[in-house]
Amino acid sequence: MFDSTDKDPRVAPPRLGGEGQVLAGYLRHQRQTLELKCSGLAPEDLARRAVDPSTLSLLGLLRHMADVERDWFRVVMAGTGAPPYYWTEEDPDGDFNGAQAAEAVVRDAWNHWREEVAFAERLVEDASGLGVTGTDPERGEVSLRWVLVHMIEEYARHNGHADLLRERIDGTVGG
Repeated sequence: MFDSTDKDPRVAPPRLGGEGQVLAGYLRHQRQTLELKCSGLAPEDLARRAVDPSTLSLLGLLRHMADVERDWFRVVMAGTGAPPYYWTEEDPDGDFNGAQAAEAVVRDAWNHWREEVAFAERLVEDASGLGVTGTDPERGEVSLRWVLVHMIEEYARHNGHADLLRERIDGTVGG
């Protein structure tokens, strides 16, 4: 995606610092990677599916990560009970199924994702430590530390998908 590392727009994770700084830095880098992979594309390209019968698309990944951010930080850690944006009991894959090539759908996805990332960053910054806990309905009590590690893993896995999707769209590789 760039001819040299000095042109990489992402902020490198810190090599020194406390545990919280390092985890937050790695999560920020993974978020920036997804944003980079999804940037500069028309709605038709963002909504382009990988291969039949898969519903996987860059737009679907963006919508999915908006809901993942919302669930872990707003619902589990902050305890707000906010409903998901895209999936429902009737359509648990609504984040991918509803990823349609329309400007409004793309704008909505970017807005939700950015709003949830900003909320999560504030929550992490304001937390008294990585040991603070929230309650996940399936797992029970989880620490902020666990959520940060889980989110890094979640983004890293999906960024692998995004690499392949972006290469299929326009041949762009790297990053």
